[in-house]
Amino acid sequence: MPLPPSGPRSTLASLAVIAAICIGATGALAYTAGWLSPDRLTPTKLVDALAPPTGPVPGYRRNHAKGICFTGSFAANGNGTALSRARVFETGAHPALGRFNLGTPDPGAPDTTVRVRGLGLQITADDGAVWRAAMINAPVFPVSTPEAFYELLRVPASKAPNAMAAFVAAHPEFSAFGAWAKSPDWTASYAQEPYNSLDAFLFTDAAGAEQAVRWSFRPEAPPERITPEAFGKRGPASLEQEITDRVAAAPQRWTLVLTVADPGDPTADPSRAWPEGRRSVEAGTLVVQRIEPEADGPCRDINFDPTILPDGIRVSDDPFPAARSAAYARSYDLRTAEAKDYPKRTSEAAR
Repeated sequence: MPLPPSGPRSTLASLAVIAAICIGATGALAYTAGWLSPDRLTPTKLVDALAPPTGPVPGYRRNHAKGICFTGSFAANGNGTALSRARVFETGAHPALGRFNLGTPDPGAPDTTVRVRGLGLQITADDGAVWRAAMINAPVFPVSTPEAFYELLRVPASKAPNAMAAFVAAHPEFSAFGAWAKSPDWTASYAQEPYNSLDAFLFTDAAGAEQAVRWSFRPEAPPERITPEAFGKRGPASLEQEITDRVAAAPQRWTLVLTVADPGDPTADPSRAWPEGRRSVEAGTLVVQRIEPEADGPCRDINFDPTILPDGIRVSDDPFPAARSAAYARSYDLRTAEAKDYPKRTSEAAR
């Protein structure tokens, strides 16, 4: 095989190739960051829009900043294997850790000021495969696209008259979420809430058949309905104290229900609920066995990226998981760079 030519011409050619690669990489980075398309929604724009008027709280998650950790297990009953080959659905107990949280960028927000409650969850199968999920208690998402969500986040800072009314008129899908949010009946505990994926994912079974699925963790604890006024009298952080006391008394459980889409059901729009009567499979039970403060807990450094999925589950045409993944990564980078601003862990403070 002849050697490649040497000399000035070959050197210039090599440099040209290297330059082309660098320019291409820089262009891709610029596109991703939105530098070449100022109107494009980027992770930075989305995360910045989550900040309260006073700015983000350094060291904390940019959204769902108020939360508490838990550990436990997911007891799979084997039924989920009818839909997915993921090992996490095979009969047995799989380690789980997670985070109960409130949908707010303010870690000091009183519980009564936040309607959306969340569950971040990581389940690890015996083969080491990890399934992460980020769910909320709302039955539907407020809007149908990440771009519309960005618009919604910017409404409070708008100086336009009737900005919220104009937004709702432009996004009629918001009405379903708005009706839920205005409901006067709250629950008094994280343990009494259902937590819903809202986004659709594709499950692949052992034979290779694929189906669109949404899931919910439905509580074993019956709901204790309470008005916001009565709830407020329990204190600004009663949810964390209540779940700590409740789990110390007895483990808390949620049933994982997998709901399968019928042909024609929307899979790309989490603001639209699927009709009642869809096939559902109870795949196991989440058991929360221990609560720990986030500063010392195992969830502190976990990014509950919804695109971290085991073999047998993958993203669908729903655009939100990818948008959330990018925003979560941006939030994670920011808060880890600000670790000095986060309250020190007990072990560190004792040194």
